[in-house]
Amino acid sequence: MDTAYQIYHTFFDKLSPKELYAAMQLRNEVFVVEQNCVYQDADNKDPFCYHLFIWKQDKLIAYTRLLPPGLAYAEMSIGRVVSSPAYRRTGAGRLLIRESIKACHQLFGPVSIHIGAQLYLKKFYESFGFEQCSDVYLEDGIEHIEMVLTEK
Repeated sequence: MDTAYQIYHTFFDKLSPKELYAAMQLRNEVFVVEQNCVYQDADNKDPFCYHLFIWKQDKLIAYTRLLPPGLAYAEMSIGRVVSSPAYRRTGAGRLLIRESIKACHQLFGPVSIHIGAQLYLKKFYESFGFEQCSDVYLEDGIEHIEMVLTEK
């Protein structure tokens, strides 16, 4: 991945209309259309989260939301992990997770991160130190597992 990108995170109340629209558009493009999964994406958690963006010029190429402890799990969490189909296999996803972990620890302290991951991404998350901590379960018709990154 070349270096012509901008990475930052901000709290929901600080999002510009452009940022909010781009995040919702990318989430819908991948989670609803590409994965053919009809679900309520706007789940009332966004206003309590930080939102991490990776932009290349004016194109949002990757995004996550960073959930404080107690919102989804007892631990902090990374959710709505998404990268643009046009930027897959460029390193954007790896950069996204590295930056999300770093931001979580900056925002919430050096404690564990708990995620719900699509099963096919297990090895990807394991490469960052996450370990499976649940059985496989279906969420919106897609196999998932819970994983934890324990701060050492």
